[in-house]
Amino acid sequence: MAREIAVTLYLFMFSILFKVSKWFPLKDKVVFVVSFSENNKSIYKEMMRQEVSCRTLFLTTEKMEKTFSALEKAETLLFDVKNPWDFISSVYHLATAKIVFVDNYYGFLAKSNFRHGVECVQLWHANGAIKKFGFEDPLIADRGKRAKKRFADVYKRFSKVAIGSEAMGSIFSKAFHVTEDRFIKTGIPRTDLFFDEKRKERALKKVHAAYPQLVGKKVVLYAPTYRQRGLTDVDMKLDLTMLANQLGGEYILLIRLHPAIRNQVEVPLELKDFVLDASLYRNMNELLLSTDVLITDYSSIPFEFALLNRPIIFFMYDMEAYELERGMWKEFRELIPGPVVTTSQEIVDVMREGVFDKTLVSAFAERWNEYSNGQSSQNIVEQIKEKLQG
Repeated sequence: MAREIAVTLYLFMFSILFKVSKWFPLKDKVVFVVSFSENNKSIYKEMMRQEVSCRTLFLTTEKMEKTFSALEKAETLLFDVKNPWDFISSVYHLATAKIVFVDNYYGFLAKSNFRHGVECVQLWHANGAIKKFGFEDPLIADRGKRAKKRFADVYKRFSKVAIGSEAMGSIFSKAFHVTEDRFIKTGIPRTDLFFDEKRKERALKKVHAAYPQLVGKKVVLYAPTYRQRGLTDVDMKLDLTMLANQLGGEYILLIRLHPAIRNQVEVPLELKDFVLDASLYRNMNELLLSTDVLITDYSSIPFEFALLNRPIIFFMYDMEAYELERGMWKEFRELIPGPVVTTSQEIVDVMREGVFDKTLVSAFAERWNEYSNGQSSQNIVEQIKEKLQG
């Protein structure tokens, strides 16, 4: 109840500011509302390459502010009521921009009645999905009518949804109740890196500069999804000592955890030569380029890593419970591109036996990256240029 009251008050305030801001004329302006970096940065850099002439702003969280304020020729605002002037300015720019990019679910969109001709483009932060979201999320059943209507109002604002495949389009149709005519088959900008050999080489050098211990080793990356419950599961379920004893020497283990988990996990000093905590390394795709074997669970990381056609192990020790709580898309379950294990010993056994079917990984990559071919950022920028020039 308290949550709904807070949301209602926030949206009421936003609505007033947005309506007042609409008194001002539309301008050749692109606004990015960002929770994640890669897609947004890729598009912005392509805009700079093509010399797109318009004002560009990034509305960010405090966590992402440094990432985007470092970009040349762009403006950054903290889109937070705790920063009143930045917040008011953010609403003004949302109401007067011709192009608005979003990369997540944002409640304020429920009250963002954009003017005719404005494009609100959803750049979802993953090019595939394992766990359910949107209207397919099992948790939505516990929400009230007002919340469900708000969800629907948010999804209606997406005039365009960028997709990397028909498989992901099918998921968006179910999750957002959007029709196919709103899809733009541009591919996903964050995948462009995987098709550019020079960029890949530079990225790999960055990773090795940050973690020189990786050079000459086979790298295993463990990157689990964030769980709202059981934040210490990673500490209890992944037996680091056993992995070090059985895989150490030939392999080195990188761990990349959500900050809420990372703070509760300590790597024993005696394992420092085998286990490296890379949780603070910002760019996941760069870490993937250094990875020989990926261990994950319900994260969206495999959809990009599969483009490298390297082995993936799915450490799904709580699969039944997760299925009941969050749900998994059948589109993913139809073609899991690697062995599913439930114990640390099974991870070791799979690694030692080398029972990886790379044809599965290749088929998985093709299915989920159907339209991603290294030109995704360029494809999207070409579309917004037409709108800005119109």
